[in-house]
Amino acid sequence: MAHAFVTRADLHSTVQPERGARVTRKPTNVSLPSDLLERARELNVNVSRASERGLREEVQEVEARQWAEQNAELVKAYTAMVEREGLPLAKYRTF
Repeated sequence: MAHAFVTRADLHSTVQPERGARVTRKPTNVSLPSDLLERARELNVNVSRASERGLREEVQEVEARQWAEQNAELVKAYTAMVEREGLPLAKYRTF
């Protein structure tokens, strides 16, 4: 079975396409449990779209986790500053 290799740039372009932009689709091979595939076909589920949705969610979760790891020190420093000095522009809050 052939496997598709997808770069981070390829995933990023499919995760958040520009509004009105045409997204290029690429055929790929995916292994799925046969019972699940059979149920999906019985229910007329578009397997490509469902797979895309799942992959999109997974990519976003991984990117969010990576961002949190890469920016942990910044978040920690900002939190400490807010605890020490309060929220910036707090005097303008109306609630």
